[in-house]
Amino acid sequence: MTRRQAGGLAALAAVLLLAGCARRAGPPPPAPRYLIGQPYSAGGVWSYPAEDFALVETGLASIIPDTRAGRITANGERYDPAALMAAHRTLQMPVILRVTNLEAGLELLVRVNDRGPVHAGRVLGLSPRAALLLRAGEGTRLRIAVEPGPSRALAAGLPQPEAVLLPIEAAPAGAVQRETLALPAGARQSERLRQGRPPPVAVAGPVAAAPANLELPQQARPVPANPGQLWVEAGRFTGRNAAEGQAARIGGARVVRFGSGRAAEYRVRLGPLQSPAEADAGLDRVLRAGISGARIIVD
Repeated sequence: MTRRQAGGLAALAAVLLLAGCARRAGPPPPAPRYLIGQPYSAGGVWSYPAEDFALVETGLASIIPDTRAGRITANGERYDPAALMAAHRTLQMPVILRVTNLEAGLELLVRVNDRGPVHAGRVLGLSPRAALLLRAGEGTRLRIAVEPGPSRALAAGLPQPEAVLLPIEAAPAGAVQRETLALPAGARQSERLRQGRPPPVAVAGPVAAAPANLELPQQARPVPANPGQLWVEAGRFTGRNAAEGQAARIGGARVVRFGSGRAAEYRVRLGPLQSPAEADAGLDRVLRAGISGARIIVD
């Protein structure tokens, strides 16, 4: 080996050593954690995260556009488009959802570990793998329901984040007409904005911690199809006068009564609507009327 070759090898070794040091010196990725988070704005709509182990919703699907693995999700996990992952605007993370494709009659368990979809008219963002197994596309009608047992077990097995106070602009409540419904008998009001582990709950036996990498079945289960109809729901009221006032403010909305007697509830709705595009247009009209809590539902 000549002196020049030896010098070149030494220089190359020095460069590789420095590159390795630079990689080691970088900050490590955050560890997966249980997270609720703070209010935020996305797609022109404010969302208010809250812990909810009984959530059931209907709406339209969105497909997470990321096709490359490796980015860090909102709660510190690594995103993988080939895994059964999902994004929700307000749920605690991680949480296990039972997602039903109401059009194809298929259901699948997915893990929510990110915020989204950005589109205000979509109830859930699905990873490409989850969408493939569910045979779901953009605008597919879905029903989602939290699986409380696995979700509580995941929460119990992950560390809670440290509370960090950031100087951010307060989330506006908006000038909207709304009404708080009375709680059912025996129910207890919970804190809406919290960050950390869930409080102890009365269950039959202790909640065993689940591994952070909980494996979900890689197969959708057939169930009866029930596509229903698309609506834009603007609000729910215990009094008809308040509901009719909101309907008049929107224009073209109807007041639909559910239940009877003292349990009666009046819902302000646009529809039924024939397509996701028509539902999106209706939602945009309601949001422009200043009713920020409106959403697309399937009923």
